[in-house]
Amino acid sequence: MTTKREIIELAFESIGLAAFTYDLSPEQMDNARKKLDSMMAQWNARGIRLGYPVPSSPDSGDVDEETNLPDAALEAVYLHLAKRIAPGYGKQLTPETKAMAREAFDSLLAKMAKPIEMQMPQGYPLGAGVRTYLGEPAFSTAPTDPILAGNDGPIDFT
Repeated sequence: MTTKREIIELAFESIGLAAFTYDLSPEQMDNARKKLDSMMAQWNARGIRLGYPVPSSPDSGDVDEETNLPDAALEAVYLHLAKRIAPGYGKQLTPETKAMAREAFDSLLAKMAKPIEMQMPQGYPLGAGVRTYLGEPAFSTAPTDPILAGNDGPIDFT
């Protein structure tokens, strides 16, 4: 499994600040962790759920915490984190790195794409073949929000 520290170090390598030449201070590491947590919370809100443990507050995270990210999502995460932290260090990503980030994110979305189940509006009759047993309604129930429905656990990309 990958930790938040490993993702942050990969992001710093992507902007040209490799760990063997540049030592990160604890404040820099914590700042990058907050940006990582906020980015993953934003992705989670957009429906991109990878099983990442989003903390309840910005100060409650730990850089050595496991991320539960699948290997297919790792490149998209650290390259997008690099895009977020680069301006703070006076760095600019190369066009090749930006293209890699876009391709990794697009492939991540393609792996996660699942068609949304069709839902009938509330009160729609279920049909003549529907038998009501034990008080089950003969009409459809309220549809669920597709963003709020689903599993927040790790995704199997196989």
